[in-house]
Amino acid sequence: MQQRRIGDLTVSAIGLGAMPLSTKEDRPAPDEAHAVVHAALDAGVTLIDTADAYALDESEFGHNEELVAAALASYGGDTSSVLVATKGGHTRRGTDWELDGSPGYLRTACEASLRRLGVDAIGLYQYHRPDPATPWEESMGALRQLVDDGLVQRAGISNADVAQIDVARSIVGPALVSVQNQFSPGWRSSAGELAHCAGHGLAFIPWSPFGGVSSAGSLGSAAPAFARVADELGVSVYRVTLAWHLAQADVVVPIPGASRAASIQDSAAATGVELTPEQLARLDAA
Repeated sequence: MQQRRIGDLTVSAIGLGAMPLSTKEDRPAPDEAHAVVHAALDAGVTLIDTADAYALDESEFGHNEELVAAALASYGGDTSSVLVATKGGHTRRGTDWELDGSPGYLRTACEASLRRLGVDAIGLYQYHRPDPATPWEESMGALRQLVDDGLVQRAGISNADVAQIDVARSIVGPALVSVQNQFSPGWRSSAGELAHCAGHGLAFIPWSPFGGVSSAGSLGSAAPAFARVADELGVSVYRVTLAWHLAQADVVVPIPGASRAASIQDSAAATGVELTPEQLARLDAA
């Protein structure tokens, strides 16, 4: 497994996006979900991404964090090198997704995540999404305060543009280590943010690297250039897609979602895929 940097930590170049284990209507049973996390760990994955809002609805808020914590606790091997990255700032009203980036809410959300994850300090805490009702500077000040108070070891932001990244850098300081934005073969509008992160040494964590839960199954037809390269190399289109992500910059750490052990095992193997310059050029131009 290749390694990449997130702040002062070295993590696997491919992480696990745990969201599908909680938000899908046909999500796996708890023991099956734990098996997915265990398969990721067995494959060398040391970054697991979760969030307090990853649940079917408001009534089970925090479901994914609790699931990840239980899966790690039941794993037979050493998990001391695993970085659990969670997020706060999204709320749920019934099944709807809403936002609250106010300092008071972020403090309460972080404290609840600490309890669910069973840790004294969160390894990487990410502000989930800008809240139009709260000035960005206030939310970043709250994030900085969580670091200063020892509740959070490293901070990240999600769904942010270049200007917001720079404001976050100025307020949060060196504790800001990552940006998590959507990026995939069919969604490249965050290319500017990716390049900006590379220029400033921030990890760029692409969410939905296959295009999202509803689109991942049709990735081959939606991205035919990637399917052709996969055929040339004799590997899955998912491995090729993740190899393309990794080739964008050495700060990129994709977090493919998985609800089956076989899926994360295949994704983890993407670090062994070598794209030729000609193949990479075709994918970049696709």
